[in-house]
Amino acid sequence: MNLSFIVSIVLCEFEKASINLTKKEQATYFRGVLFMKNQKVTLAILLLNLFIAFLGIGLVIPVLPTIMNELSINGTVVGYMMAAFAITQLIVSPFAGRWADKYGRKIMIVVGLFVFGFSEFLFGFGKSVEVLFISRMLGGVSAAFIMPAVTAFIADITTNATRPKAIGYMSAAISTGFIIGPGIGGFLAEIGTRVPFYSAGVLGALAAILSLILLTEPERKTEDAPTPGQKTGFRRLFIPMYAIAFILIFVLSFGLAAFESFFSLFVDHKFGFTPKDIAIVITGSGIVGALAQILLFDRLSKSIGEINLIRYSLALSAILVLLMTFVSSYFAILLTTFFLFVGFDLIRPAITSYLSKIAGNEQGFIGGMNSTFTSIGNIFGPIIGGVLFDIDLNYPYYFAAIVLAIGTIIALFWKKPKHVTL
Repeated sequence: MNLSFIVSIVLCEFEKASINLTKKEQATYFRGVLFMKNQKVTLAILLLNLFIAFLGIGLVIPVLPTIMNELSINGTVVGYMMAAFAITQLIVSPFAGRWADKYGRKIMIVVGLFVFGFSEFLFGFGKSVEVLFISRMLGGVSAAFIMPAVTAFIADITTNATRPKAIGYMSAAISTGFIIGPGIGGFLAEIGTRVPFYSAGVLGALAAILSLILLTEPERKTEDAPTPGQKTGFRRLFIPMYAIAFILIFVLSFGLAAFESFFSLFVDHKFGFTPKDIAIVITGSGIVGALAQILLFDRLSKSIGEINLIRYSLALSAILVLLMTFVSSYFAILLTTFFLFVGFDLIRPAITSYLSKIAGNEQGFIGGMNSTFTSIGNIFGPIIGGVLFDIDLNYPYYFAAIVLAIGTIIALFWKKPKHVTL
């Protein structure tokens, strides 16, 4: 669809709707139509950026068994390598959230995408453990830059009424990229082990250029001030309506990281899955999870509320992670993984939407804290999972199930804030 066609549609709509309007009202209407169309384009670019960034994060997973053999490393080293990404993201995220508020959303997104592209090229060229660790750390920097800025950007261009749906799309882009990443990585690995990373590097650079050209810094919302008497800044972390949400972000990230980081090793060692088999399972799970977010999240969050949705999804995820240690057939593994990612993929947008509604004018800060607690979970998930994996293949999943069950219990004590509509 070219620009002239879009303009003709806008003009046609303007002509139909402006018959009985004054010139001032016509001008207001015309600006409104252009704003809505520009908002959709902006949202599409932001979602594409998230998809590409998290696509690259997941690419490493199906080639882990091959890399383990090439470099003669064990599960513990793999766990630390996966955690290096999250450790760097943890350190940088609080600063990146502040910088997104101070210097602007766009610049943080563009810089983050360029760093992401470079980190992927470095991983492709890397032939030693040290270089791969540096690559993953740079990837953590890129995620810390991109996530808070995109979350704040979306909060700036949406209202409380439209934000849940936009957050649902955002989480779908993240989950789809992260989960389909291993799938695409498995297929590209058939060409060459390093091909997936070169491809991600090119996509990252293209996304950065596209964002630099097409994105416009959004206007900050000034009407969303914090509730009178409500704490601001880092003091917010210690009040229940924030603290419980951030704890559950950690629980979710820990469970997902422990599950997905060692899924390829688990099915490779236990069932002899090839990279292509792993790609099929994870890609299918990613598609099902993304569809659940797009088709179910908005409806469920409105009908039962975000807090209840989080409780049910956590309980479902805990049961299914434990079930993974009992299933044995290919179909059973496929089915369990599909439903598991539906549970995972409904929790994150629900928490993100909840935080966005109570953040007031500190969207960048809340986005940074979201990224920080995600990083903490992504650190301990792979590290503990790697140590447990070397003891027994099933132990990482046992431990992840326990953590998710604890999260479910914590969520039962979570109450809806009085001054927030959820």
